[in-house]
Amino acid sequence: MKSLPLLSLLVFTPWIGAALLAVLRRGSPRTSRLIALGFSLSTLALSAVLLAAFDPARTSLQFVERQPWITALNVHYHLGLDGLSLVLVLLTGLVTPAALLASWRLERSTRLFSALFLALQGAALGVFLAQDFFHWFVFWELSLVPAFFLIKLWGGPGATRAAYQFVVYTIGGSAFMLMGFAALYVATGTMDFGQLAQLGADGTLGRKLAATGGWWPQAVFLGVLLGLAVKVPLWPFHTWLPPAYAEAPVGASMFLTGVMSKMGVYGFLRILWPICPAPLHQAAPVLLWLALAGVVLGAFAAMRQTDLKRMVAYSSLNHLSYCLLALFAIASATGGAKPVNDAAVAALSGTLLQLFNHGLSAAALFHCVGLLEARSGGRRGLHDFGGVRAAAPIFAGLCGVALFSSLGLPGLNGFVGEFLIFRGVFGLAPWAAAVACLGLLATALFLLTFWQRVFHGPRAGAAAGDFSDLRGVEYAPLIPLIALMFILGLLPHLLTQLFNPLVTAWAGHLVLP
Repeated sequence: MKSLPLLSLLVFTPWIGAALLAVLRRGSPRTSRLIALGFSLSTLALSAVLLAAFDPARTSLQFVERQPWITALNVHYHLGLDGLSLVLVLLTGLVTPAALLASWRLERSTRLFSALFLALQGAALGVFLAQDFFHWFVFWELSLVPAFFLIKLWGGPGATRAAYQFVVYTIGGSAFMLMGFAALYVATGTMDFGQLAQLGADGTLGRKLAATGGWWPQAVFLGVLLGLAVKVPLWPFHTWLPPAYAEAPVGASMFLTGVMSKMGVYGFLRILWPICPAPLHQAAPVLLWLALAGVVLGAFAAMRQTDLKRMVAYSSLNHLSYCLLALFAIASATGGAKPVNDAAVAALSGTLLQLFNHGLSAAALFHCVGLLEARSGGRRGLHDFGGVRAAAPIFAGLCGVALFSSLGLPGLNGFVGEFLIFRGVFGLAPWAAAVACLGLLATALFLLTFWQRVFHGPRAGAAAGDFSDLRGVEYAPLIPLIALMFILGLLPHLLTQLFNPLVTAWAGHLVLP
């Protein structure tokens, strides 16, 4: 088993499925769906093998695959897995089949849709596992291609504009990041994340860049920051997000919010923080305010929406901004040569939990909105429904669990991550945690408004007619996600034990050279 390239299999198996669908000319739509679902489940199967052999006590990369690739540029094909990567690989393995099942009744160009989805899955896995910037960036950019076509070809009336806006924003940010890494390569001769992190930790990287030009350390930091900020997105680089999420087909919306948005936060943890600790500490006070804007303004923007899909989109901006709030609070408080306290450990643990838990709840909510839209002939307004609970009690119950998980109700998975983030931020920047509480209040208001207007009161709008409850394949995306919301809400250690030693090791090194 140790001789098998498990990480390469993890990345490329979905692409093999996409290639198979590309050459399968005569298969029925059902055949295409089954092939796509089978290959998407390969991630969960291989993740189970990795999980069985994974050693959480080791903070270094495991299952490492490293081979020379482009020797003239000192580029290696380098894959590796730690607790952070494993959590996001598991999330991808859960969200992708759920998104395909949510799109099961899609009839138009099923084979192409399925192939694009598998290509998107493989690219996302590559981002979470690659350890050399050259092919990490290839995976990062390749994820845009299937996402663009999924939005444009199967999206709503404004899909074309939303797809182009999504790509232009992301490619624009990536161009700055590419220039930053080009400067890093000129200064160091390597693009390996581990080697760059070592150079960043002892200050060598900053001195090498400063020797090139006094402003280069800040320029490189800004370039990488912009590329990652657009992807998360960090306010005010978020304006592509609401139209993209709202216009995308439901399965693509589930993947965009459940997996792709996590790529940006992953980049902050894997790349920006280890490589540019000093510039990040200097910029942290400003970045902390931007994260607070995402938390508070994202929640208030969601509260003003009448389109349910846009409401959930702004909710994603709000919830991911909690992760950035924690990271920037730690960065602003860890600039001296003093050890990091327990507050930083709590904030880091909460961030990793939030990444996973938000992926579950947000994907489930987009599926629920898609079901409302499908049953109402395309309507998804806040005032288009009423009394859905009476017409579809099982659907209402499952959607209610996802809503209350997103709200952070104790006993469900959303509570644990948010609690740890606030516990950590209160210990590092109490004023920032106090301001962020406004976002918590607004989140409760818009999610409870969603719950009350759509599911309670007299039956009205679409629910007044023949509004059926869940049936057949519609259960399949929701049941595993809802089950995990309960399991991880009551037993969060099932997830935290995978990364606790890693988080403790990170916290022990969060000092500047």
